[in-house]
Amino acid sequence: MQKSKNGFTMVELVFVIVILGILAAVAIPRFAATRTDAEITRARADIGSIRSAIVTERQGRLIRGLNDYMPRLSTGAGILFTGSDANRTLLMYGIAAGGAWTQGAVNAGVTDVYTITINGVTTTFTYTVSTGIFNCSTTTGTTAQKELCADLVN
Repeated sequence: MQKSKNGFTMVELVFVIVILGILAAVAIPRFAATRTDAEITRARADIGSIRSAIVTERQGRLIRGLNDYMPRLSTGAGILFTGSDANRTLLMYGIAAGGAWTQGAVNAGVTDVYTITINGVTTTFTYTVSTGIFNCSTTTGTTAQKELCADLVN
C-alpha cells in the first residue's frame, strides 16, 4: 500500500515567496504614485469648481447690477469656498478645511489666501477680489512648489 503525499516542498514555498516579494517591490511604488496622482486630480477638480463658481457668481452679480466680484470666497475657516456676500453660496457644500486645503491670510476686500498640501508639498493660491482671479504662482517658491502649482493649473 502506497501513501500519497499531499503538500508543497520547501523549494516550492520559497519560490512562491520570492515571486510575491518581487511583485510587492514593483507594486508598492506604483500605488504611492497613483495616490499622488489622485490627490492632484482631486485638487484640479476643486480648482475648476472654484473658478467656475467665481465666474457664475460674477455673472449673477452683473445681472443684479453689481459690477464687482465676490468680496470673499470663505465666510469662515471651517468650510472653505462657501462665499460671504449676502448669504450667497459659492460652492454648495464647500470644502472642509484641515484636509488638503487651509485658509491663510485675509486682506478683506482685496485678497484671500489659501494653501493646498499634496504629498508634503504646499503651494499658495490667492483670490484677487478686483479681478476675480484664483491662482497660484509658478515663478515664486521652491522648485517643488512651482511644480505643484504648474501641475494644478495646467
